[in-house]
Amino acid sequence: MNWIVRAIMRFGRKQFYLYSILIVCCVSTVVLVSNNYAFYDRPIAKVIETKLESAKEETDIYQNKDKLFTQHITGELKNGPEKGELIYLTNTYSLSKAYDQAYEAGDELFVTIDKKREKGQALTGGIRDVKRDKYMAAAFWLFMFVLLGVGKKQGLFAVISLVVNVILLTWAIEIYVQTDTNLLLLSGILAVLFTVLSLLFVNGFNGKTYAAIVATLVGTIASLAITLIVMRLTLENGLRYEEMQFLTRPYKLVFIAGLFIGSLGAVMDVAITMSSSIFELLEKDNNISIKALKTSGMDIGKDIMGTMTSILFFAYISGSIPMLILYLNNASPLGFTLSINLSLELTRALAGGIGIVLTIPIGLYTSIFFAKRKRAKS
Repeated sequence: MNWIVRAIMRFGRKQFYLYSILIVCCVSTVVLVSNNYAFYDRPIAKVIETKLESAKEETDIYQNKDKLFTQHITGELKNGPEKGELIYLTNTYSLSKAYDQAYEAGDELFVTIDKKREKGQALTGGIRDVKRDKYMAAAFWLFMFVLLGVGKKQGLFAVISLVVNVILLTWAIEIYVQTDTNLLLLSGILAVLFTVLSLLFVNGFNGKTYAAIVATLVGTIASLAITLIVMRLTLENGLRYEEMQFLTRPYKLVFIAGLFIGSLGAVMDVAITMSSSIFELLEKDNNISIKALKTSGMDIGKDIMGTMTSILFFAYISGSIPMLILYLNNASPLGFTLSINLSLELTRALAGGIGIVLTIPIGLYTSIFFAKRKRAKS
């Protein structure tokens, strides 16, 4: 027992208690989610046995070859009136697995049950989806432990701010759908709340946070204003809204709102980087000159500018790669494929890139202003 006490003292009593509580919550959550069948209205079946019945090759009009497999599945129902009974399912999947997949013993599936059956006849049905909540719970807790291990207390506050932001976003979308409130007004309110809450949660009430908040809001608004001006001057030529045509709301307004929220994250990152750098330089040398702060700040800004714009570009473009492959694989012209799939993504990336570049000088001079006030007080 003595070694346990020594380990607790060395690790830190508060941290030990915190991680103990988190481990208990993690295990409890995973166990609960793995056995929460009764909470679902839809029937759930656990795969007991699978058997590959047949395989057939197919070729489309563009000579693309694929292979279709038919799989017979035996599952056990885990909820509902038929709980405990066996159900027999048929699954057809392709070799490419673009829209389907093969199932294995142990997988849990949402199924439909055929109601018309004679007495004593086996249950049959169809497959609707895969039950993935336990994997999501495990991934969430892995994310939590990594974040807390690296960020300590700030990591905990980062998780809290993330949860609060998700709740706010969900609430705002619900308001827009139910009341048809002005979407840009909602986006503006969300941008302010996201910025203030995220930065205050992680960095606390201090000059560094205030400088980052001001720089983020000014940089985001400036980025959006420039983007709207360019769109107006070019009459939006080249923008293809086809991917948003299923919306029953004005797709242009939804796109602009997405630009607003999308560029906020990158701008906030640059703003807090500039603010932290300036205040750290001031912390190391309280007598450093304003000229030296400006020079160092601009050097830092130039270093992060290229990587941040690249990250933003790759983050937006990566989601379009499957559609690009699908279009090109079906012999669509390269120019048409790129324009139909990348016009909106490139616009989002460019708008965010403008915000990043503008936020570097904005963040620098805002941070210097708050740093000078801090120096004067001290």
